Amino acid sequence: MRIGIVGLGDIAQKAYLPIVTQLKNVELIFCTRNPTVLNALADQYGVTCCLGDYRQLNKKNIDAVMIHAATHIHYDIAHWCIKQGIPTFVDKPLVDNAEQVERLYELAEQHNTPLYVGFNRRHIPLFNKHLPELASGNIGELHSLRWEKNRHNLVGDIRPFIFDDFIHALDSVNLNAKSTLDDVYVTHQMFGDHLSRVDVQWQSGQCLLHASMNRLNGITNECVSATYHNQSYQFTSFMRGQRWLNNEERILTSEDWMPMLATKGFDTMIADWLSVVESGTMPLHTVERNISTHQLADAIALQLETLFIC
Repeated sequence: MRIGIVGLGDIAQKAYLPIVTQLKNVELIFCTRNPTVLNALADQYGVTCCLGDYRQLNKKNIDAVMIHAATHIHYDIAHWCIKQGIPTFVDKPLVDNAEQVERLYELAEQHNTPLYVGFNRRHIPLFNKHLPELASGNIGELHSLRWEKNRHNLVGDIRPFIFDDFIHALDSVNLNAKSTLDDVYVTHQMFGDHLSRVDVQWQSGQCLLHASMNRLNGITNECVSATYHNQSYQFTSFMRGQRWLNNEERILTSEDWMPMLATKGFDTMIADWLSVVESGTMPLHTVERNISTHQLADAIALQLETLFIC
């Protein structure tokens, strides 16, 4: 399998290249406009085919492309790749507005081409082992799910805050593929001209869903809590958590010696992506959730932008 890697910045270097360069029967083509980075990484990983323009990929007989470029150019690159009929992976967010997300998925349907979004938190092994609803993408037996993703001293502009970071927490609780602000309670805090915190809550049937991000939290961390009937879970990292059942506590841990990227779901996500490339199709519920999460994020951003302008 030949895979083009477009964009070789921080996220590609930290989260993807350590995995994809070790895959058997996968040949990589590196693509970036920065010749210094291109040459250094090609030499490091022994990649012999390198490009400075992604529009040359269709001459390289590739089977798929993975886009790790900046969010603001995701649309143009993904649009071109899909029109070539190339199965396309894009780091979250796909783009930072709902209209372009809908256009890209319409184009993907027209060209019968998979368009995959890299939400690695859907694939965290420890969470999915104990909370099966996260892996299946449905409410199931859950009574509540709360996902907090916090930062230290990192206030920001509304739309990048929502789409580049908070969307992880939002998508993680969006098991019922909610796409509008109907019956959704949104609260926020500003620090000067910048967004510092946002909380989004809604209810699906009997299940309470809550996504939260505080960027003046004092420490960068991520906390997930879930409840079932007379049973509750809490995870304070991707490697460790607790379960309470029958008035007893059980400590939950990831497998011994599991690599860090595996605990964060990247290994499993990439394996899932490769299965999509091989089959040429994506489950409909995955496509619907991808679209709905971006639509919901857009609705939240628009509401906060309107409040701020007013």
